[in-house]
Amino acid sequence: MAIVAMYGIAMSKDSPAPTPGFLVWRLANKWRVAVDRAVAPLGLTHAQYSVVASLYGMQHAGERPSQRQLADHTGLEALYVSKLARALEAAALVERTRNPRDPRAVQLALTVQGRRVARDAIEVVHELLGQLLEPLGGLDAERTHAFTDDLTALLGVPLAPPAPHGDHTRRGSP
Repeated sequence: MAIVAMYGIAMSKDSPAPTPGFLVWRLANKWRVAVDRAVAPLGLTHAQYSVVASLYGMQHAGERPSQRQLADHTGLEALYVSKLARALEAAALVERTRNPRDPRAVQLALTVQGRRVARDAIEVVHELLGQLLEPLGGLDAERTHAFTDDLTALLGVPLAPPAPHGDHTRRGSP
């Protein structure tokens, strides 16, 4: 019952409406699946798309980010970015090189083929985003800009696990 209350999953007409957390989770999953399907013909997964699209934008701005910088930019774990970068390197889409100023850091760059795939994928995902945002009036609608501002504000809130409470969390308790 606690899980039902936590996520606000409506079980009947008398159940509470879905919570914002549940709706964010559902929307994130819906988006991930849709992007996975949209970029699959290009040989990418949603996570790989996040890496190549971010690299594309960063390179366009004159940056050659490290794996850590890309992880910070995408919100993905650094170890996961490293795994994705190795797979993308094997597919000849990304080059991984040691930073001459810091040999521990690995810099990433798209190959010529990687830039082509990234452009194609960005175009496909942009069209998909237009479909998603149509109920708000489309990509350039005032409601979409307000929604983007709200999402940006929520992403800026630091989250930490709640402090332990109750007898079951004390050391030595079962």
